[in-house]
Amino acid sequence: MDFDDWEPVYEAILADFGFDRAADEAVRDRAAAHAEPFDLDRLDCAGETVAVAGAGPSLEADAGLARDADRVFAASTATDRLASLGVTVDAMVTDLDKNPGSGLARTERGAVVVAHAHGDNGALVDEWLPRYDAAHTLVTTQAAPVDAVRNYGGFTDGDRAAFLADHCGAERLAFPGWDLDDPAVDGVKARKLEWAERLLHLLERRRGERFAVLDGRRDAIDPI
Repeated sequence: MDFDDWEPVYEAILADFGFDRAADEAVRDRAAAHAEPFDLDRLDCAGETVAVAGAGPSLEADAGLARDADRVFAASTATDRLASLGVTVDAMVTDLDKNPGSGLARTERGAVVVAHAHGDNGALVDEWLPRYDAAHTLVTTQAAPVDAVRNYGGFTDGDRAAFLADHCGAERLAFPGWDLDDPAVDGVKARKLEWAERLLHLLERRRGERFAVLDGRRDAIDPI
């Protein structure tokens, strides 16, 4: 997704949550100081099925979807949980807030981490990005891209992974570990899940694909 297409969605997210665009841009610029151009061909998935793994409680039960996929892009802690089941993750997509040490270990062994900078995680960006091997780190923003910091669309770790897979040419997307009605989630996290759902709905319309994770839910989704 080009930033011109993403920007109206981004502005709606800022308005809904009261986030500060200037704060996003400030942390993006700090992240840019540690970012190097990333060879996106490493994540080329043209003609492939990509499992976009969420970190919901159903992940272990859904692990077969990830195991059977050609590639796996996993949100944050879903990376560790899949690894414990013997499932290889091609890209860990994270804003560094739960398991940044796992991201560090991945880059040290040459595995890809997609590290996201936003207005609320500046301290984590400052602490961890300088330690990550930049050759294996794709740095992203939800604001306008600058220098080596990219924006392929998406808001939460999970839907950013889906938009990245789309950008990298995935033929089909599968969604293990997505629990959009997780009863353990409330408050801001629940609102973020609502936005993730809306963004997946947007993405499937753009792709002309129907994601199974949205079956039975589409009529109630407020389209973007």
